[in-house]
Amino acid sequence: MANYPFCTIEPNKGIVEVPDGRLPVLAKIVKTEKIVPAAVEFVDIAGLVKGASKGEGLGNQFLANIREVSVICHVVRFFEDSNVVHVGGKVDSESDVEVVNSELILADLQTLDKQEQPKGTTDKRRILFWETVQKLKKEMNQGKTAREIDLNKEEREAVKALFLLTDKPVIYVANISEAQIKGWDSIDSHGQARGTLADPAAGGVKTDQFIHGSSRGILDPVLKGQFAYHPVIPLSAKMEADLTALDEKDQKEYLSQFGLLEPGLDRLIKLAYETLGLISFLTAGEKEARAWTILRGTLAPSAAGVIHSDFEKNFIKADVVSFDDFVQYEGWVNARAMGKVRTEGKDYLIKDGDIVEFKVGV
Repeated sequence: MANYPFCTIEPNKGIVEVPDGRLPVLAKIVKTEKIVPAAVEFVDIAGLVKGASKGEGLGNQFLANIREVSVICHVVRFFEDSNVVHVGGKVDSESDVEVVNSELILADLQTLDKQEQPKGTTDKRRILFWETVQKLKKEMNQGKTAREIDLNKEEREAVKALFLLTDKPVIYVANISEAQIKGWDSIDSHGQARGTLADPAAGGVKTDQFIHGSSRGILDPVLKGQFAYHPVIPLSAKMEADLTALDEKDQKEYLSQFGLLEPGLDRLIKLAYETLGLISFLTAGEKEARAWTILRGTLAPSAAGVIHSDFEKNFIKADVVSFDDFVQYEGWVNARAMGKVRTEGKDYLIKDGDIVEFKVGV
């Protein structure tokens, strides 16, 4: 990490494992040493500056990189440190969020302006597309993001191919100092956090309560409308960097000093997974204990296809048991004997944490 603007030119990509405490438990029960967690790809893209939509700060290149992602994770600086340069000359979290939102809106307006009005056609799809483009332009010119605009399902589908930047879901990461972390009174293993956040500008402490980690979004009292109804998670980038140099035992001791149960990056990974609308079903056998990634609402045959495309085509049924029952009865044999294994067909919606054995034809 370099201490000057635009030190990141090309995006840095990294595949990170999704923390899942269920897998070691399953591995112990089925007596396997191989654990394969789910994974999410993060892309580190340099920050935007005012004028990015017009090319400032290599803005066009950065905007193109953002267009390729499914969720925007916006890191907002809250900490004060004279040794760490801020491109704006001062720490102003609210202004930073406004700048990024404004530049993304301007970039989207450029995309909308390039669309051509269909003439001499009765094609309802093309007409709906044009009408939706006009509706978006009107609202976005008033400072609204695409995701804030009231569009029905058909309208959103009509403009989906435009890949508007401000239509993407957003996670805000409040990059705070170690001193500010001490203001949090609890963060549980599921990423729910409630507490107080020190205000770097005033040198005091905000007493408002926060709830973080919900994909349904929160109302953050620090930036009020700026963070309204988006997932927000606090972490210290400096602390996370320090943690990488420690072994697991020392990490736990270090985190305990701040009342934390797990690293902030672990909570961020899980929150990103949830915000993407992803869940994991599990398989457990002698070869491996593994988490498989699917979209929430996936039917059993499609889930089987994640393991192998032939499984979807030749799907017959799925044997399913809950994680809790699998653990309580120590594996498939006893869970079946106790009637806890269900046989599900093609219409079954796979749930997060389901342990599954697929039955397929040949």
